[in-house]
Amino acid sequence: MHDHHFLVLCLNFVVFFNLGSCSKFKFLLSLLADSTASDLFDVFSTLDACNSQGCSDYETRAIFLHSFSGYGVIKSNNLRLILSPSLDLESHEGIRGDKFLEVPQIVWGLNNQKIAFARACLTARMLNRTLLMPSLSASLFYKEIDLLHPISFDQVFQYEKFNSLCNRFVRLGRYSDLGNQTGKYDLRKGSGRKWTVERDLEQLKQSSRGPIDKYQVISIAGKNPFLWHDHWPVKDYARVFGCLVLVDEIAKEADKVVSKIRRIGRKLRSKTNFGAEGSSLSHVPYVAIHMRVEIDWMIHCKKLEQRSRISQICSSKQEIMERVGNIAGLESTAIVYLAVADSLLNDSSILDGWKRGLVPFEKKKLGVDGIYKKHSYLIQSAIDYEVCSRADIFVGNSFSTFSSLIVLERTQRMIRMGITSSCGIDVRWPSYAYNIPGESNGPQKWMTNMSDSNLKAISYGSNTISC
Repeated sequence: MHDHHFLVLCLNFVVFFNLGSCSKFKFLLSLLADSTASDLFDVFSTLDACNSQGCSDYETRAIFLHSFSGYGVIKSNNLRLILSPSLDLESHEGIRGDKFLEVPQIVWGLNNQKIAFARACLTARMLNRTLLMPSLSASLFYKEIDLLHPISFDQVFQYEKFNSLCNRFVRLGRYSDLGNQTGKYDLRKGSGRKWTVERDLEQLKQSSRGPIDKYQVISIAGKNPFLWHDHWPVKDYARVFGCLVLVDEIAKEADKVVSKIRRIGRKLRSKTNFGAEGSSLSHVPYVAIHMRVEIDWMIHCKKLEQRSRISQICSSKQEIMERVGNIAGLESTAIVYLAVADSLLNDSSILDGWKRGLVPFEKKKLGVDGIYKKHSYLIQSAIDYEVCSRADIFVGNSFSTFSSLIVLERTQRMIRMGITSSCGIDVRWPSYAYNIPGESNGPQKWMTNMSDSNLKAISYGSNTISC
């Protein structure tokens, strides 16, 4: 690496991740001396997540070892790091920048949109094309398509950061990148039962070669990409999701909410045996619960239980409270953030009945509802997603796409730390599913199965989860 590039990137690491201690900085220098710029960008997201959780010097060291060593397994001071090939960038030269794929506006909830976006990216990758930056939907309307308010991708996620993190895997382009040399080819996906996974895959293969491939733009018309057939493993989706970084404006809003939670936590803990009055703890843990008990969800999940003949989908408020209270090792005093629908903010019953020591807050009681109200539905969901993702303990519903994607992100975070299973051990960033009973009538421990051949369990839910 050229000296000036190396120095600039090192300084960025020091400032961005607050690597102020001498030991951290010396270790950083020793590891990066022979590294490339792409090596550095590849580890940014992992360090950012770790830094927000208050990782120790030792854990920061573990991340650098994991990211930059060429060995398959590293052992250091009894820490075993298992390096996963799925996290490595591939060796091909990258995605073509002069051929493009266009997709319809992406709709529905935040996490359905993230899945649809990732599926569009992976479709473009299969065609060896750059995905033209799609419009997302700021509002949530399932039937009134004409009422969906489009919002540009780069108003929610960082465009340049996405391309740097996903370099050589998938690529986003702007419409200003287009020329008019060979025009546009309209590709309509089939529908109905006769349009099988095999037929869909064959259509994509045919579109990647021959006369269709000569067009500068292939435009896929029709239904939302969330509803397209799925041809990709969970690991591929995870790589795309890992490149999605919120724009600073939204990330700072999430920072405000998390800071408020931890500030209240410090006050509560200072009044217990954990610290003297007025003590300032740099890292105060909190529990986040994605609590689905609103009326429309309960109607939906009851119908889903009847249709699928599965009983472990719906959970009552009482059942959630009881199971969370039975989580093994939960501290005697803990802040509990409830990510709930706005319709429940005036329902005081969700704050009552918790086990002694568990102190529940939702956005209104926390005093941050004003932060949410000034944003569209999509941005509100993005803020809540960040707050839940950063929690020390997360508890959700395994049939919720929101919960499932948070668990996927937390699973990836643990894998980067060398943790491949949370069964029977205490781990950082544990996740649980409250709709499935686990040990001692607590919620079931939950890690995403990264070997799944498709995203079905995450997109539509499952009661077959593993730790």
